Amino acid sequence: MAGCVNSISPPVTLYPPRVSPSPAARSSFLFSGDSVHSLYRLRRVSRSPSIVSPKFQKQIVTAEKTEPLKIMISGAPASGKGTQCELITHKYGLVHISAGDLLRAEIASGSENGRRAKEYMEKGQLVPDEIVVMMVKDRLSQTDSKQNGWLLDGYPRSSSQATALKGFGFQPDLFILLEVPEDILIERVVGRRLDPVTGKIYHLKYSPPGTEEIAARLTQRFDDTEEKAKLRLKTHNQNVSDVLSMYDDITIKIKGNRSKEEVFAHIDTALSELLQQKNSAPSSLLS
Repeated sequence: MAGCVNSISPPVTLYPPRVSPSPAARSSFLFSGDSVHSLYRLRRVSRSPSIVSPKFQKQIVTAEKTEPLKIMISGAPASGKGTQCELITHKYGLVHISAGDLLRAEIASGSENGRRAKEYMEKGQLVPDEIVVMMVKDRLSQTDSKQNGWLLDGYPRSSSQATALKGFGFQPDLFILLEVPEDILIERVVGRRLDPVTGKIYHLKYSPPGTEEIAARLTQRFDDTEEKAKLRLKTHNQNVSDVLSMYDDITIKIKGNRSKEEVFAHIDTALSELLQQKNSAPSSLLS
């Protein structure tokens, strides 16, 4: 009877559970012709585009393209940074970080750092790095800056500040420099006014307020006088060349004595091209 069973059923070899083949058997399996062919087929299948659906491929590419922009914009006082920052953040969704706003917030709070900073600003001098650098570093490190990207306005203003930022790991993709003749800058500074309610900047000649109510409450910053503006311009010119030397390969210079629309058109072109370059990077997951 047993012979009949053997003649009908193929021989079956039972292996003990959880016992790995011997090294010799493993070597024989891996390098036998059929096994190599099977492994080759498996390898080809694992890399076949048909295994990854088009929808999933699109998700992978999108995930690879989410690295945000990191931009610095610089220029002399009244060079138009604030206006361009509004236009940039509106279109690209970057977090606008102004070192000047951070400083003024400290001054308004009456903190020790604020009092020290005000003394330097009233003299038209740069605020020492130890006061500013940690405020900027902390703001750049916040979640919204990491996720959405950032636009750093008016900082760094010296090579030491740029070096400090680099030491903290903050490197921009692009450094934008707005260039405006000095006589135009002085005129812009002297006529500039601040709305303390909305924080909006007006100019008595170029962009006056729309109503008498707004005009009545406008104030002039204590450092927006011709004397202090000239001191600030002198300080700016002394330091800008050192800053540019650290970002020379990623700097674009734009003439800022044109309409805000013309200036933004040049900036927009540069940012769009940069974003396209970042998004067109090949996906390592699909290679």
